[in-house]
Amino acid sequence: MNNRWLWLAGLLLCGWLVYLLKPILTPFLIGILLAYLGDPLVDRLERLKLSRIWGVVAVFGLFSLVCVLLLVVLVPMLGRQLMHLYQLAPVALDWLQQVALPWVQARFGLEEEFWRFDQLKAAFAGQLGGTTDVLAQLFSRATASSLALLAWVANLLLIPVVSFYLLRDWDVIVARLRDLLPRRRESLVVGLMGECHEVIGAFLRGQLLVMLALAVVYSGGLMLVGLQLGLLIGVLAGLASLVPYMGFVVGIGAALIAALFQFGLEPYPLLGVVAVFTVGQLLEGMLLTPLLVGDRIGLHPVAVIFAVLAGGQLFGFTGVLLALPVAAVIMVLLRHMHDVYKLSGLYADPAMDPAEQPRLP
Repeated sequence: MNNRWLWLAGLLLCGWLVYLLKPILTPFLIGILLAYLGDPLVDRLERLKLSRIWGVVAVFGLFSLVCVLLLVVLVPMLGRQLMHLYQLAPVALDWLQQVALPWVQARFGLEEEFWRFDQLKAAFAGQLGGTTDVLAQLFSRATASSLALLAWVANLLLIPVVSFYLLRDWDVIVARLRDLLPRRRESLVVGLMGECHEVIGAFLRGQLLVMLALAVVYSGGLMLVGLQLGLLIGVLAGLASLVPYMGFVVGIGAALIAALFQFGLEPYPLLGVVAVFTVGQLLEGMLLTPLLVGDRIGLHPVAVIFAVLAGGQLFGFTGVLLALPVAAVIMVLLRHMHDVYKLSGLYADPAMDPAEQPRLP
């Protein structure tokens, strides 16, 4: 019992330290994430007779190339589409004021001043204008002083350094941690960590690939339809696919609204939008998720939403990075506790012969 209290105290102490150190943890967490994602690729290159160092260099170069392509190609395109959305906002607000809201008022018998539309329009326009200048605001805050600028640059440069060294020594670190396990509990802990690895690996590698593939499918399809906001909506729908079906609902709703403003009631663009998201949903359900993720995750969509929101509320951006891995580990531990409970005397039928009741190993 004393050992259990010590373990509980250790866990509480770790949580308290994470809370205190959260301002500096972000580059280390991102580095750990990149190293975890890259380790299987390096291991595969090692099996092809490439040294560990050169395998790390190759994977590091691949990650760097992807980041450069995102910065050079994708970010400017998304910036232009955000500006187009900002220009489209007054038209949408006028339609809402002149067509949609009067129809709702007449339909439900609401008072004329019920909506307070002038305040709503001013607030919406202010928020939308702020979203088009997010990068500028972040940069201005980061460069408000020389110390803040140095800290921001240091954190940015720290990510590749941490990732490189962790990726190089990943197998060594895992082996040393295993050597520290109590010998009597080694098999149990290794089994639990193996389950956690399957869940976290399936989610991080599989689900991220599914999100990327859906973002490409949605963006490419909407741009072929001719939707001016196709790239922006497709990327947002791909990111929202973190939760099953949310990407489809958010994406098709936003795309249909954008198509109505751009094309009016022309049927072919609207049918094209529906076709794009139907194809994307079929690909996700029949090909992408079974192939890339499988049934190893077991995280309920509501649990995913709660974990992300709770992590962000408790620890900010650091909590968002930790939320899903921690939720996956908690799910595995709860599953194990459920099995232990089913084998315990607390669950057993009192009318059953004690010799026939299941016992803990």
